[in-house]
Parts: sequence; C-alpha cells; structure tokens
Amino acid sequence: MPVNLTPNAIEMINGGDVNLKPLVQVLDIKQMGSAQERFRLLVSDSVLTQHAMLGTQLNDRVKTGLVKKGSVIQLIDYICSQVQNRKIIVVLNLETIIPDCEIIGNPKMVSDAPAQKALPHTNSMQSSTVGYNNPSSQSHGSNMHSIRPALSSQNHGGNMQSFRPTSSTQNQGSKMRSFQPALGAQNYGNDVQSFRPTVQPPYQPPPSYRNHGAVMKNEAPARIIAINALNPYQGRWAIKARITAKGDLRRYNNARGDGKVFSFDLLDSDGGEIRVTCFNAVVDRFYDVVEVGKVYLISKGSLKPAQKNFNHLKNDWEIFLEATSTVDLCPEEDGSIPQQQFSFKPISEIEIAENNSIFDVIGVVISVNPSVPILRKNGMETQRRILNLKDGSGWTVELTLWGDFCNKEGQKLQEMVDSGFFPILAVKAGKVSDFNGKSLGTISSTQLFINPDIPEAHAAKDWFDRGGRDVASMSISKDIAQGGPKNEVRKTVSQVKLEGLGRSDKPDWATVRASLSFIKTDTFCYTACPLMIGDRQCNKKVTRSGNSRWQCDRCNQEFDDCDYRYLLQVQIQDHTGLIWATAFQESGEEILGYPAKELYLLKYESNDDTRFADIIRSRLFYQYLFKLKIKEEMYGDERRVKITIFKADEVSYSSESRYMLDLISKVRTY
Repeated sequence: MPVNLTPNAIEMINGGDVNLKPLVQVLDIKQMGSAQERFRLLVSDSVLTQHAMLGTQLNDRVKTGLVKKGSVIQLIDYICSQVQNRKIIVVLNLETIIPDCEIIGNPKMVSDAPAQKALPHTNSMQSSTVGYNNPSSQSHGSNMHSIRPALSSQNHGGNMQSFRPTSSTQNQGSKMRSFQPALGAQNYGNDVQSFRPTVQPPYQPPPSYRNHGAVMKNEAPARIIAINALNPYQGRWAIKARITAKGDLRRYNNARGDGKVFSFDLLDSDGGEIRVTCFNAVVDRFYDVVEVGKVYLISKGSLKPAQKNFNHLKNDWEIFLEATSTVDLCPEEDGSIPQQQFSFKPISEIEIAENNSIFDVIGVVISVNPSVPILRKNGMETQRRILNLKDGSGWTVELTLWGDFCNKEGQKLQEMVDSGFFPILAVKAGKVSDFNGKSLGTISSTQLFINPDIPEAHAAKDWFDRGGRDVASMSISKDIAQGGPKNEVRKTVSQVKLEGLGRSDKPDWATVRASLSFIKTDTFCYTACPLMIGDRQCNKKVTRSGNSRWQCDRCNQEFDDCDYRYLLQVQIQDHTGLIWATAFQESGEEILGYPAKELYLLKYESNDDTRFADIIRSRLFYQYLFKLKIKEEMYGDERRVKITIFKADEVSYSSESRYMLDLISKVRTY
C-alpha cells in the first residue's frame, strides 16, 4: 500500500508547528538510561530525519511492538525542545498507522547547527557565501532578491555555482542574490555539482537591535499538559491538578546549614500523580497558600528524579518549585479531576509484601485500643494507637496510628466502635512493617477516610452486615509481644528441625501447636536489676553484695529489692517430635500462670517443694499455640540454633476447629 508521509514535517516541527499532526516513519529505536527507562526514536518525513524522545507513558507502545523500526506513526501531541544546543522532538501522544513498512525515501539527518557547511566535491565547484536570515549578518544595500530553484528543477548545464548562507557573512553590495539549491534537484552534467538540502533556522533579530530598545518577551501562557506527559526535556509547561495530600513543615540541619521543607501531592484528570517539593524561601511563599482538595494551575518548576525511598507515587519524577514558579488557585471547581485516587489491595496480600512497601487498604474497624504515649529515640514524646481492620479476604491486620492521627481520626473511630458501630476505614499510603508481625502504620503522607462514599466502602459494609462480622478470620499481625514476618506460618516440630529454619541472616518465625513435656526447675528464674535506663528497664542479673543489698554491675549501683524474671528451659513436643526452647518473662508467665517472684519465694523462702512441684506438673502436656523465633547464634566457636518462645496462647478449640476446617476446604480446591 503506498504511503505518503507529511511533506516537510521535520522542518515545520523544528520551526515550532505543534498542530501539524504529521505522519512520520520510525527508522530506529534506542533505549536510554538505566535508572529510568526511556526510548529515543529516529523519525523521518522521507527527506529529513530527526531524533525524538518518547514520553514514559508511551513506553508500552514500544514494549508491545506497536511502535518499532519501520512503523508509520502519527504524532498527535508533541513539542520541540532545545537540549544541549540540539533540537529534539518530545512525543507526548501518538497513533500507529502502519506497524511495519519498508523505508520510505532516502532521508538525511537534519543539521543541528544553525547553518550548513558546503559539502566537499571533486569537480570544479565554486562556492560563495551570503547572509540569509542570519543573526550576525548585516545588509546595507538595496534591491536584495532571494532566488530559489523549484523543487523539481533539473540542471543539465555545467559549472553550476553554489551560493549558500553562513553565520558570519556581511552583505554590503547592491542587487545581491542568494541562490539555494532545490531539495529534489537532479544533476546530469559532467561538472554539475551535488547539493545538500538546507533547513533554514527561524528568524532571530540581528545584534544591532540590542541598542534599539528592549525586545518584547514571550509572555504567552504555557500549554497545560497531563502529569504523565511531564519530562525534563520540556521548557515551558503547566499542569492543572488537585492537591490530594499535604505534608507537615519539617526543619533540617546539614553541612550547608539549617533549612525547612514541605511537599504536597497532585492528581490530574487523567489519573496522573506527582509530588511537589518546596525548600526554604519557597516554603514561605506556598505553605499557607496550598490547601488539600483545591485545584491549582502550577508552572515554572523543575523536574528531578523522584526519591523512591520517600516518594511512593507512581511517577519517576517530582517537581521542585523555585523562586519563579507559580501556583494559582483555579476559581472554579473542576469535576473532571477526582478528589482522591486509591489502589486498594486485600489485607491478605500484606503478609507477602516487602517491609516498608506502601499499601492502600479498606476494611471494617473491629477494635480500637486507647492512645498511649511513646518516647521516641530522639527523646520526643508522641502518641500511638492500635486498631484492627478486617476485610473480605478473611484476614485482619493491625493499623498503628502515630501522632495527630491518634487524637483526630483515632479518637473518632474509638467512639464509634465503643457505641457498637463498626465503621469503614480507607487507608491511603499505609506503610508495611514487620516489627510486630506484618502490620500497617501511618506516615506523614498517609490519609485516613472514615466511611468514604466510594463503591469499595459500600461493598465492604454490605459484606460485613450480611454475615462478614461472624466469619472467622486470621490475623497477620502479632498480638502483644514482638514478632517477625513469619510468625503466623504454621509448622510442626519436625518441620522446624528438618527445614533448617533460623540459618539465614534474619530470624525465622513459626507457630507450633504443641504441649510441654518437660520444664527445668533448677534455674527457672533469675534476680534482675529494676533500674530504668532511658525508657527501658535494665533487667541484667544482680547479685548479693556484702551488706545484703543487691548490686548491678552494669548500672554500678546497689538497691534493697530486685525483680524476678523467668528464664525457662522447656521441651516442646507434638506428634512429630520434640525440641528445646527458652521462655522469658512474658511467655513464662503465660505458661506457668504465676509471677516469677511468687514461685521463687514459694521454693526458696517457704521451701514448699510439694506445692511448687504441683504447679509445674499441672502445666505439662497442656496444649498451647507457641509463637517461636528461630535464629542461629554463636556459642563459643560453635553455631547453634536457638528457639525462643515469644508467646504461648492456650488453644481455643473453637478457633482451632475453624482453622482446620479452613485448611480442609483449601485442600479440596486443589
């Protein structure tokens, strides 16, 4: 099928025409960069070629084969930018007309310089240069003419002279003529010369204008483009977007001195998101101006690669506002821009998510704990509140609220749950943590929406009201004690030994349903230091000093009373085998049911060995759900696997029955 590419398309694009929508052909494709994937094209209009850069939103066109070498494409949306003294076409939108086609014409690379140099020839060609639309050329004569041969002219004579413009010629004669060779000229004589097509640069005022007053600056408003089309090759741009989140004002100190920074997130009508960051003096201009939920027109910022450690948005760039940047409030509401954009995932996927990843979840709030003060490492006090979310995946997860979230949304949620109402909570940008099992936590960019008017919220409420509240669910978060990423993985005793758990760099976690077959009683507890070091108790072992007081070598202090803490060595046994494990204070109390001090006094002060033995025997062969931490440690020159009991729950036979029925149903599906 014959294909006609748009004539002179490259020349017109370089001249600033952005409404041409030309047909061009792709001659080559090259992937650029490693940190961010981009594609550079070589496009042709059958006469000239030019480099073009695809917007990242069009990368899939190349990966799926819609755009490849030989493809004929139509440029729908594009701009021509100056990059390092070279012009490059930035393609923002395109359509594939013919996926594969033979090379059309005999195109040549367009010159990146303002003017062409004469080509060397073997025949006797005479070369003369004159000024033509050149910034540095000066014309002092009259009756100047420009004579250009026709595109289809054929030259049959010899000794043709080539007159070509240069960048430094001054024209001072009269009746000066400028001859430019035709693009399609054919030469048939012995001495006829070959001419290379020349693309004239756009007109620029000569230097003499500098002394004749100011030149009017182009103050035309920048064209509004989509967020996903932004790239650093663009010169002037503007975006129209809604602010969906605004971070707190933060102060910092580094080698360059003190500073302040804040950022906010934008969302446009095409669903594109990007973060905007302001520093120091720019903070003073815009911090009190921008409001969440309002629509703004933003321009004259610089684009830099997004710092993915702090920026969770799906955009490879972020905007840095500068002194010349503008942020203008749109007086009229734009209904085409959504108020918020979510990417909800079921709670069950959090269990396999990487630590510090960002999640959007929605679920029913089934419990809310009171807010408690927490002392941070920097000595500052903050608030923490833990609540539990449940969704239709059959799992629950702990959501930890920090700081202001505790007293705002957290207090409101607690009042609703205490009154018997279970609200729907949508979490935007929660951070996954494996510190306490797998859980979610709030960060500065997190947003909480109580009973939002969105389809996912209505579906969650309908599921809960139709019986979801009574559906048995499993938690991917540990209840009280510290845990790890695998604390909800069920194992048997033999699996703990045979699978080599604990031999990696990080500890393994497993939940085992088993009973105690033996408890060592000769060293079931130890005397511990009660003094506080910062926000934690010392807990190091103490000994009697000469004056019958207790002494801690770590704290180098003496005191009258000490604490008693469990250090139980126990055997755990199920139907597959047995292992040794250690239970410390909290888990020791869960196993024996008594404080360590009470049993210590019973055995060593009251010398009631019979009562002490009865208590120990009553706990043997009693089933627990043990949550174990398995980690290999060094003992002298030998590596040993140490198993620690972090929690010991008495088996709830109703819950365990539901768990086993669920396993049976899953087996049937296979």
